[in-house]
Amino acid sequence: MSTPASLRTPRIAAIPGDGIGTEVIPGAACVLDAALEPDGVTVDWTRLEWGCDYFLERGRMMPADGLDQLRGFDAIFLGAVGRPDVPDHESLWGLLIPIRRAFDQYVNLRPVRQFDGLPTRVALSQDQRVDMVIVRENTEGEYSEIGGRFGRGTDREFALQENVFTRTGIERVSRYAFDLAARRRQLVTSATKSNGIIHTMPFWDEVVEDIAGSYPGVTLEKRLIDALCAEIVQRPADFDVIVASNLFGDILSDLAAAVVGSLGIAASGNISPAGSAPSMFEPVHGSAPDIAGRGIANPVAAVWSGAMMLEHLGYRAASDRIMAAVGATLAQPSTRTADVGGTADTRGVVDALLAELRP
Repeated sequence: MSTPASLRTPRIAAIPGDGIGTEVIPGAACVLDAALEPDGVTVDWTRLEWGCDYFLERGRMMPADGLDQLRGFDAIFLGAVGRPDVPDHESLWGLLIPIRRAFDQYVNLRPVRQFDGLPTRVALSQDQRVDMVIVRENTEGEYSEIGGRFGRGTDREFALQENVFTRTGIERVSRYAFDLAARRRQLVTSATKSNGIIHTMPFWDEVVEDIAGSYPGVTLEKRLIDALCAEIVQRPADFDVIVASNLFGDILSDLAAAVVGSLGIAASGNISPAGSAPSMFEPVHGSAPDIAGRGIANPVAAVWSGAMMLEHLGYRAASDRIMAAVGATLAQPSTRTADVGGTADTRGVVDALLAELRP
């Protein structure tokens, strides 16, 4: 039997990637190290310089054996992928998506939380608090590889993209969502569009409802995706766990993050629940080339993603320390970045987090 993760030195592959990823991941790693110090744990970091620079030099986003290299780590800490001179389909399908699929990271977990002192973008009453988790199916759905282009450059040109929804895929992500809701407020909201998408979405609804039958203590609500977007703006505090397909979950999580502040505080985990392969944790904000190199990127999303990673690996106490520090720094304009109404730069926020962890 292997030693529990919480009792050994975790091996983590850090891939800063592109743009602001190279600025926020090193700072976040320092915060993780500081949070683990009271437990006597030291991370074995391996930094991998993969991404768009690697692509422009070698014609690929990572080495041919990159997935084999990653397989031996306990977790993967990814910064961002993408830059303007590299097509998105090259950057995403050359690194991020292959990792998700090779390691069957079928849950994309995106927590959305309202922090004290941080103004929300929508009006809420004093007794309302936003605290939801979006569980996004992460390996199939609308982001399939099936399809193609015909007649390029002619007046007959067309593109065909096939969606792939399997019973196994819907069942397992739904079970994850219901298990999570059972530990929270016992409410699952399923995002659908079965009134307009005639095959895949009714199938999604049927399978989610089947799974709901195994959780009598959890309430299931079905919401059409367009109405759900409006409701997240109008009454975000009403939601607990939202389960959604690949595309719908992607859109909803960015919207929800904007409601409570900024993509700069949006964390995520690509979870392989079986534990047979590493899970990957990344901030949602992307490479943000418009602010890259200016030292003003918000590191909180990366730090929060790191806290999720530590909790996943069994270091719950360290994760809790990080989130307490995040809450303390976001409460003050002097220790948060401009995207959330603050005056600090990236380094200033990291230093403030370290000060909270090492008083």
